[in-house]
Amino acid sequence: MNVEPRIQAKLLALAALDTELTRVAHRRKTLPEAEEVQRLESDRVQRKDAAVAVQIVLDDLDRDIKKLEGEVDAVRQRGDRDRTMLQSGTIAAKQLSELQHELGSLERRQGVLEDELLEVMERREATQADYEHAGGQLSQIEDAMIDATRRRDDALADLDSVEQRHLGERAALVNEFPEELLAVYERQRGTGGVGAALLQARRCGACRIEIDRGEIARIAATDPQVVVRCPECSAIMVRTKESGL
Repeated sequence: MNVEPRIQAKLLALAALDTELTRVAHRRKTLPEAEEVQRLESDRVQRKDAAVAVQIVLDDLDRDIKKLEGEVDAVRQRGDRDRTMLQSGTIAAKQLSELQHELGSLERRQGVLEDELLEVMERREATQADYEHAGGQLSQIEDAMIDATRRRDDALADLDSVEQRHLGERAALVNEFPEELLAVYERQRGTGGVGAALLQARRCGACRIEIDRGEIARIAATDPQVVVRCPECSAIMVRTKESGL
């Protein structure tokens, strides 16, 4: 395939644009700001789960407190009723003894219930502190996420801007190449390699392998309009004054 050296040289600009576009795509996939958002999101889920777990414990303790308060109130009311009957002086001696015994049992039961209630209330106070701490940590994570998300979005916007600029430059540049040359370039690039690179000091700019002297002599003797390719990686090798041929 024969192509004017001037046109072949423009492949270097195209390859440079494609390299930059590849870098942009790679950076978008490995963006540190995006990884930070993902890490914070994972932390946020863990903190939220922790806060929910503590909230469940609080709800259970509140139910226990309400139940114990109801039991204490019921025992207290029963005791008040018995004391009122005792003070009335209208009950028989046998009933009086039974009432006094019951009143003693009620007082002991009330003491036990009040101790249990105090213990549960103390546990609730400690759990409430844990809940507030978990909530504070969750708020910190959420604030950090807002900041990290903003930085990620800014970084992505910058990448989008660079990508669109390069794509525009590329679209204008490809129109200058013959279809056959462009097809060869694109096929080579599609293999995961570099489509075209400078031949400089016996070294292919794509694979960086030094070409043997016999092959270099053959290339040097080839008409400048002939498109030559690297014998190692098959990239189009662009010959310029820097090639030293």
